[in-house]
Amino acid sequence: MIADTHGLLRPEVRRAFEGVDLIVHAGDVGNRAVLDALAAIARVEAVYGNVDDPHDPSLARERTLAAGGLTLHVSHGHELGRPTPALALARYAGDVVIFGHTHRAIVARESGRIGMNPGAAGPRRFDVRPSVARLAIAGGAADVEIIWLA
Repeated sequence: MIADTHGLLRPEVRRAFEGVDLIVHAGDVGNRAVLDALAAIARVEAVYGNVDDPHDPSLARERTLAAGGLTLHVSHGHELGRPTPALALARYAGDVVIFGHTHRAIVARESGRIGMNPGAAGPRRFDVRPSVARLAIAGGAADVEIIWLA
């Protein structure tokens, strides 16, 4: 999972996503080149963020995806104002609810569900370290790892 690339795809992202089946981009992609580079690694499902063109046919407002017997919901989070895992889990259905927008990586578990932000993988902003996340699903259970970049 990746978010807030803002047009920059760091070289470490390829290594972080090596061997994944699916890359979920939680918005603020920045440009088509980012999606094309991610698609060279694995299949990409992406949503638009507040800096993206909402009319881009490759970007949806939100997506619901099936993965490993679980349901993933992804949106950018700007529609929630200041998104938190609790707000995202309250608003959206899904076993794993993924959002971006705040640029801060966070994983929270609540009632058997996960609300998470992979952090911002693009240009460094707001004194936060760039990151992405890997979601592993086995036996109907999800495990999330934040991977810090640069």
